[in-house]
Amino acid sequence: MLNILLVDDHAVVRQGIKHILAEAYDQANFGETGSAADLRQFIEAENWDVVVLDLALPDGNGLETLKQLRLMRPKLPVLILSMFPEDQYALRAIKAGAAGYLNKESAPEELVRAIQKILQGGEYISDSLAEELVHYARGDEISPLHKALSDREYQVLCLIASGKEIREIAAELSLSPKTVSTYRARLLEKMSMMTNAELTNYAFRNGLIFQSPDDIKSP
Repeated sequence: MLNILLVDDHAVVRQGIKHILAEAYDQANFGETGSAADLRQFIEAENWDVVVLDLALPDGNGLETLKQLRLMRPKLPVLILSMFPEDQYALRAIKAGAAGYLNKESAPEELVRAIQKILQGGEYISDSLAEELVHYARGDEISPLHKALSDREYQVLCLIASGKEIREIAAELSLSPKTVSTYRARLLEKMSMMTNAELTNYAFRNGLIFQSPDDIKSP
């Protein structure tokens, strides 16, 4: 019996994923949840062969959830299935321990191939992501400024650019306003900028606006 845990806050999406994978694995057992809190309970209660995780969860940032999941079950493979473009989050997800990354616009057969490869002990990345990883490893491209940010700094950048104030960001990320201000100061320094207006302009020009998993609740 193959145990597959689906983590997405949209029931319709979970049903679609289940239908696709059930045709490929007719004896699979599926677990479903739409929240980060429930995910932890599922992980503690049962053994899973693979987790399909969305980055946009209503009660937790997907990358942070992935990192926590890796701490709880280091050998449990996680496939990220997200609406966010690969060039925005795929590399960060892989670095955080994901076994693969797929955009939700991918064809159903690609989802099946990804799960098959992951279950065989491999990792699944698209051709475009493979090219990005090669360039990243060789350092032969000039990376955009935001690529040098930590996950938290990047998250704060996106939330600032979406118009949220420090106290709102702090509440969403379960951090203190002082900690959020520290992240803001760090990202301003790394990006050689001075104001939120500069950060917002940069985010618009680079297609980052509204690209935070905590900012978008409905992929």
